[in-house]
Amino acid sequence: MLKTEIYRLSQRPVPIRLGCFVLCLLILWLPLAAPFYLYVSDTNLVSIVTMVLLYVEFMILTKLWGKHVYNEPQILRHYGLEFTRQNGVELLRGLAIGFICVLALFGIEGILGWLVWQQPSVFLLKTVLEGLIIGLAIGFAEELLFRGWLLDELQRDYSLSVSLWVNAVLFAVSHFIKPLEAIIHSFPQFPALVFLGLTQVWSKRWCRGRLGLAMGLHGGLAWGYYIINVGNLIEYSRQVPDWVTGVNRNPLAGIMGLLFMVVLALWIRARASRLSSKL
Repeated sequence: MLKTEIYRLSQRPVPIRLGCFVLCLLILWLPLAAPFYLYVSDTNLVSIVTMVLLYVEFMILTKLWGKHVYNEPQILRHYGLEFTRQNGVELLRGLAIGFICVLALFGIEGILGWLVWQQPSVFLLKTVLEGLIIGLAIGFAEELLFRGWLLDELQRDYSLSVSLWVNAVLFAVSHFIKPLEAIIHSFPQFPALVFLGLTQVWSKRWCRGRLGLAMGLHGGLAWGYYIINVGNLIEYSRQVPDWVTGVNRNPLAGIMGLLFMVVLALWIRARASRLSSKL
């Protein structure tokens, strides 16, 4: 009886499936995470440990979800997580593209006199390695979640176009699960996050469903920004308003960052469209 009900879940509309998955994840996660929130005073440590717990449980639950709901024992491979040479090459390619985009954005702003490059205030090699590890972790986690699990669920019910936009908007909205004051403070980055979400879906489609390029691209963007931000490599000259270079020093919350994301999105889309026209 229980197996039948679980299998029937695959026939339910996508909002119900998403809700059930998230509810199961929270039921598994909260008992383990609650003691850290209640008894550990180091908020940074709490955040790291609870997020690691959440993602480990997400990986376990997705495998169970695929096996019992969709009768797909290799659901992670279905999502595009392939440990192949080709996917590895695409990951490195995405890493390079994302990193170069960040350098190009800040480089152009430096040439225009909108910022001044500075000597690093920390040991730069350590920052570069830390940024690489953090960028790859972010790229792996967010892309498996949004362009893996979530996109797959959407595409089971909706067209490719609707899935694309719903996925991108939900990706952007997920960055605003915070207090109202913080939402208002960081809202200018919303359009750029939507275009980043679109870019990542098109990256996956360009690679015929593999996640390597999307993970690398996301990781490269995070890596480049981490080096510049944590290394204190730039200082804005205030020659133009913050809404041009980025509100609160966030490049995604400025016209230049948005412009770069639009150009990157259109370039990736053109590659994805060219592939689909050949199939």
